[in-house]
Amino acid sequence: MANIKKPMDIQPEGAQRYMGKDALRMNIMAGRIVAEIIKTTLGPRGMDKMLVESSGDVMITNDGATILNKIDISHPAAKMIVEVARTQDQEVGDGTTTAVVLAGELLKKAESLLDQEVHVSTITNGYNMALEKTISILREIGNKVSINDEKVLLEVAKTSMTGKAAEKSIEKLAKIAVDAVKIVTNTEDGINSASKEDIKITLKEGGGLEESAIIKGLIVDENRASDSMPKKIKNAKIALLTSPIEVKKTGIDAKIRITSPENVQAFLDQEEFMLKRMVDRVVNTDANVLVCQKAIDETALHFLSKAGVYTMKSVSEKEIKKISKATGARIVNMALDLEPNDLGKAELVEERKVSDEYMTFIEGCVDPKAVSILIRGGTKQFVETVERALDDALGVLLAVVKEGIVCTGAGASEMEISKRLAVFSNSLKGREQLAVKAFAEALEGIPKAIAENSGFDMIDTLVSLRAAHNKDAGQSMGINAKNGKVEDMSKAGVVEPLKLKEQAIKSASEAVIMILRIDDVLAGKELAKSEAYRNMSGWGSQIA
Repeated sequence: MANIKKPMDIQPEGAQRYMGKDALRMNIMAGRIVAEIIKTTLGPRGMDKMLVESSGDVMITNDGATILNKIDISHPAAKMIVEVARTQDQEVGDGTTTAVVLAGELLKKAESLLDQEVHVSTITNGYNMALEKTISILREIGNKVSINDEKVLLEVAKTSMTGKAAEKSIEKLAKIAVDAVKIVTNTEDGINSASKEDIKITLKEGGGLEESAIIKGLIVDENRASDSMPKKIKNAKIALLTSPIEVKKTGIDAKIRITSPENVQAFLDQEEFMLKRMVDRVVNTDANVLVCQKAIDETALHFLSKAGVYTMKSVSEKEIKKISKATGARIVNMALDLEPNDLGKAELVEERKVSDEYMTFIEGCVDPKAVSILIRGGTKQFVETVERALDDALGVLLAVVKEGIVCTGAGASEMEISKRLAVFSNSLKGREQLAVKAFAEALEGIPKAIAENSGFDMIDTLVSLRAAHNKDAGQSMGINAKNGKVEDMSKAGVVEPLKLKEQAIKSASEAVIMILRIDDVLAGKELAKSEAYRNMSGWGSQIA
C-alpha cells in the first residue's frame, strides 16, 4: 500500500494564509469597502459623516482625509487605500475623496476583468498604459493661469469650499484664502514658491463666521508679559531673541561665601547690573517690542516695563520664525548681540481680547511673507469644520500658484479623459485594450457619484454628459449639482488645479496596481494571532 504523504507546512500551526484568487479577491473587496464608506461625501451635495471617538467627542465632516484618518482600519489592503487619501492630502490638500472613489472604481473594473479570465499582469499593464495616456490628456485640456488672475483664483477657492459648512460665507472666505496665498508667495525667475506653513489659522469660538478676517501680519497666542507694559505700540520696532534674559546659573555645583551684609547687597547689585545691561541693549537699539523664546527675569521685566517695551516671553520657535517672516526681523541669540538693523517693523502691535483669551496682534507689516487668518464661529465643531474647508482651499490655491494650470471640475475633466481614453484603446492590440477601456469607464465613476449624491438619475445624467462631450466643444461640460443639467463648467466658474486631478489619478492607479499584484497574504507571528487578521476573510461579505 502506497504511503500517503502529508503536505509540508512551513508556517506555525493555526496561522492563516490566503493565496491566489482568494488573496486577490479579498484585497479588492477591502479596497472597495473603503471607497464605499466615503463615496457619498463626493460633490457639492455630498453627505456628512459623524465620527464618534472613544472619548465621546463628536466630529461631523465630509472631508475624505479626515474621515479615513479618524476611523480604525485594520485590513492591510484597505490601509493602502487610506494611504492614497493621505498622499493626496499632503501633496494637494484637497481631492482625497476623488482619489479614493477612483481607486474603488478601478478595483471594481479589475474584478470584472478577472471574471472574464483576463490575467492580472494584462490588467496592470493596461492600467499603466492608461495612466500614462491620462496624464498626457490632462496636460492637453489644462488652462494656464497666473497669480495675478484673481478671478480664477477665487473660483478655485470657491469650488473647493462648495458643499462644506463654510459655504454660507464662501465669498468672504475665498477672498481671505486668495489674499493669504498671494501674500506668502515668493516669485523668483518667474517661478512661484509658497508654503502652507507660512499661513497660520487661529480658531476662536464666539461671534459669527462673518467676523473672520485675515491679518496681514500675525496673531500670536501670547499676551503681554506684564500688565504694566503698554497695551498698544504704534510704529513697532520688533526684536526677536532666542536666549533668556536672566542671569545664567553655573553648570556645576558652586558655593558663594558671603561674610557680611554688604556682600549680599553687592551680589544682588551685580545681578541687577547684568540684567539692566541686557535690557539697555534692547532699548538702545530703539526696539519697542521684544519677543523672547525663553524666560525673562522679573527684574528685567520691570526694567522693560519702565522703558515702555511691549514684551512677550516663552514664545515658541515656530512662532518666532513666523514673526521674522512677517516683520523682516532677524532672529538673534543673545540680547547683547542685538543691533538696530536686526529689528523688524509693523504698523501696530496690540493686545486684544478675543473670546475669553488675550492675544497679540501684529499688523501692518511691510511685504510680509507670513500671515494669520482668524476664524470665528458659534461652536467649536463649527469653527473646526470651517478650518478644514479653508485648509482645503489654501491647499488647492497653493497648487495653482506653484504649477499655474487649472482644469474644469464637476466631472468634466474625468469625462473628457474617459472619452479620449476609449478612442486610444481602440488603437491597441491584445487584451490590454480591455484594461484601458476599463480604466476609462472607472473615470466615469466620478461624475456618476456626483449625480447620485445630488439626487439625480445617475444613468440619465451620465448619458447626457457623454453626449455633450462627444461634441467638438464639449470638453468643459460638467454636472450642475443644483439642477442636474449638463453645463459649461468653465463659464460656471467650477475650476480645480490640474495638480489635484493628476495626483488623484496617479495615487489611485498606483495603489490599485500594487493591490492587484498581490497573490499571497502571509501573516507575521504576532499578526497571525490577532483577531483583525483572522477576520480578514469576512471583509468580502460587507459589500455587494
